[in-house]
Amino acid sequence: MFNTITIPSGLEGFINTNTTIANTVTDRSIYLIDGKLQEREEDRICPRCGRRMHIHDTYGISLGHIPIGTTFSAVRFEKHRYICPECGATGMQEVPFQAGSRRITVALNSMAKDLLGLGFTNKAVAGITGLGKNTVKEIDKERLLEKYTIDGKQLRRPERQARYLGVDEFLLHKGHEYATIIIDLETGHVLWLAHGKRKKALCDFIDFVGEEWMDGVEAIACDMNSDYQEVFDDRCPHIQVVFDYFHIRKNFNDKVVAAVRKDEQRRLLAEGRTEDAKKLKRTKYILSSNRSTLKEKDEASLKDRDAELEDRIFSGGKVKEVKGGNMDLYESLLKENGLILMTDVVKEKLSHAYTLDDECRMSSEITEIIDICNDTGDKHFMWFARLLENHYEGIIAHATYRISSGKVEGTNNLIKTLRRRAYGYCDDDYFFLKIMDESRREYVRNPKSHKIYD
Repeated sequence: MFNTITIPSGLEGFINTNTTIANTVTDRSIYLIDGKLQEREEDRICPRCGRRMHIHDTYGISLGHIPIGTTFSAVRFEKHRYICPECGATGMQEVPFQAGSRRITVALNSMAKDLLGLGFTNKAVAGITGLGKNTVKEIDKERLLEKYTIDGKQLRRPERQARYLGVDEFLLHKGHEYATIIIDLETGHVLWLAHGKRKKALCDFIDFVGEEWMDGVEAIACDMNSDYQEVFDDRCPHIQVVFDYFHIRKNFNDKVVAAVRKDEQRRLLAEGRTEDAKKLKRTKYILSSNRSTLKEKDEASLKDRDAELEDRIFSGGKVKEVKGGNMDLYESLLKENGLILMTDVVKEKLSHAYTLDDECRMSSEITEIIDICNDTGDKHFMWFARLLENHYEGIIAHATYRISSGKVEGTNNLIKTLRRRAYGYCDDDYFFLKIMDESRREYVRNPKSHKIYD
């Protein structure tokens, strides 16, 4: 009697009579909380004729309960089955603390929801609570449906009016199966997810939120997917599409800088200048970087590495060396190759253009870049000039609407991390709900109650 601690169970209608420690089939200790389920008179009323029913059968039942410390627990009691002597109807004694049809208590169900809402993985919650992984998934999906849908069938409309949106696609499954994502750029909240990356995904979003809600949207950041621009020009012409620096610069690096470097290598080899061609090998990163980035790399290479090795706990390791001389190599490549020099000019002018907050000045800067590209006579530069011309309005709009798709790209990384933590998701609806929940990360555990103590 002196080696026990009495803890109130908090279970409505349950009277604890004894608590023992038992072993499961896997030889794990578990607290068995034995007790009696209080009988309610309304459970005995026949739902068909209204007469008082008799006890027809009694059987034992166990429900998983919240762990006590690191030890799982379960409540054990007897439950009655009733039968009406008049009409023969049967009924079961209600268990007010049972979580629906699951063999767990409401308290354990709420605990699992709290842990899931705080960001614990399904596997971690299963380990903490002792629940099966499929049960944890059911609880999590139930939580998400309550939070983001109406009656588990229709997605709730955005809780606030968004001024700026971001649109992008991400790889959903292997085999080129993509999904479209739309986020509120001010809050980072995911507002819409849909299969595919075509016009229908955006049209469905506009129909979902309604034209009145879309009237409050001022601009949208996206990549140069023509489908996106066409939908907004068609359905919501007042919304300004903005093409940010990241996608413009990525196109320039991938389609111009990389292609020009290869062309120059081939030219030098054809002229028999083997040593000059070798200098261009493994220079894609250097040629694609800004001068400021290269200077930072050179400065990092001058740090004292011996001191860093001394601070290590385990001996024998090597510090990854950051190679210096990036700026010297870059300058020498610019002097020896005219087209590579022009890539540097365009990069610096693009970088400067996206710092401007006046559309007239940015328009003038982009026009100069187009002229420079055309004057080179190189097919890669001329392709980039056409790209700028075709997306001219959306590019210079950045001067007015200082938005980018950076948050969308960050959300794409969040999606990859979420998928990796769970080793993939087979249920797309569940996966989409998880993405929406991860983008918010606002979950109130144990909401504030009335003040008890002075």
